[in-house]
Amino acid sequence: MIDPFGRTVDYLRVSVTDRCDFRCVYCMAEDMTFLPKRDLLTLEELDRMCSGFIAKGVKKLRLTGGEPLVRKNIMQLVRSLSRHLESGALEELTLTTNGSQLAKYAEELFECGVRRVNVSIDTLDHAKFQKITRWGQLGKVMEGLEAARKAGLAVKINAVALKGVNEFEIESMMTWAHGEGFDLTLIETMPLGEIDEDRTDQYLPLSLVRSRLAEKYTLNELTYKTGGPARYVEVAETGGRLGFITPLTHNFCESCNRVRVTCTGTLFMCLGQEDAADLREPMRASESNDLLYEAIDEAIGRKPKGHDFVIERKGEGPAVGRHMSMTGG
Repeated sequence: MIDPFGRTVDYLRVSVTDRCDFRCVYCMAEDMTFLPKRDLLTLEELDRMCSGFIAKGVKKLRLTGGEPLVRKNIMQLVRSLSRHLESGALEELTLTTNGSQLAKYAEELFECGVRRVNVSIDTLDHAKFQKITRWGQLGKVMEGLEAARKAGLAVKINAVALKGVNEFEIESMMTWAHGEGFDLTLIETMPLGEIDEDRTDQYLPLSLVRSRLAEKYTLNELTYKTGGPARYVEVAETGGRLGFITPLTHNFCESCNRVRVTCTGTLFMCLGQEDAADLREPMRASESNDLLYEAIDEAIGRKPKGHDFVIERKGEGPAVGRHMSMTGG
C-alpha cells in the first residue's frame, strides 16, 4: 500500500475496544459514555479485517484500546492472528496496554507469538498514579511487568510528559526503567477529545525535557526504530534506550507508515485528522473481501501529508474531537 506521498503503509494499529479500566486524565473524561456492543466489530470481523490488511502488505500489527486486554475473549483473536506470524506474512504482533491485566495474560501472549509489549506508566508514585489514572493501582501494574518479564516479553514503558505532574520525575523514571531492562518512551500530550482539564496546562514540550536531561546525561542518537514515530537515543550512563514521540515540537509525519482502525471498523489514515473510511459496511455487505480491499485502497489514496495538531489557546476545544481511546494509542 503506497500513499499519495510515496510512503509505504505497512503498520496497522487496531483498537479492539474503546473501553478501559483506567480513566487517565489526559485521555478520557471520568464519566465516559462507551459505544454499545452492537456497534463493535466482532472478534471474527476484527480477524478478517486484520488479515485483509496483512494480505495487502501490513507487516506489523499492534492491538490497542482503550485497554485491549479488557475485551472479552481477546486472546481468541490474538491466537487466531498468530497464524500470520507462523506463515511469515506478519513480522510482528504487539500490543499497547496499561498493564493491569498483564499478570493474567503475559504467558499466553508469549505463547501466541507476541514478543514485546508497550506499557503505559506516567509515574512511579502510587498516590500520583491513582490520581492520573483515577481508577488504576500501580502495584497491580508492577505485578504485570514482572509477569511479562518472566514470560519472556520485552517491555517498553510509555510515559506522557505532563507539566507540573510528572515533569520532575522523568529522570527517576528513566533510571528505573533502564535498571529494569526496559526502554522508556516519552510522549507529548495530544489534543484529542474533550477531557475534564485544559491541555494547555498539561503540555510539556519534550524539547525542554531533552535539554534538561542532556545537562546531566550523554544522549547518543540511534538509528533504532520500532516501526512507530519515536526517535531514540542511548543514554550512555544507564546503557538504556530513551525514545521521544513529539507530534508538536518535532513533526514526524514525513516518515509515517501507519494507519489506525477503530473497534467499529473506522479507518483513520492520520491520528490528527478527522478524514476516515468505513470498513465495517463493506465487510458486512459481502462474504468476499473485494469490497473491503476497494475501501482500503480508496482510503490509502487520500492519506494526508501530515496532522494538524496544535495545543490550542486556553479555553478552546481539542484539535480533534474523538478521544484517544477511540482510535487507539
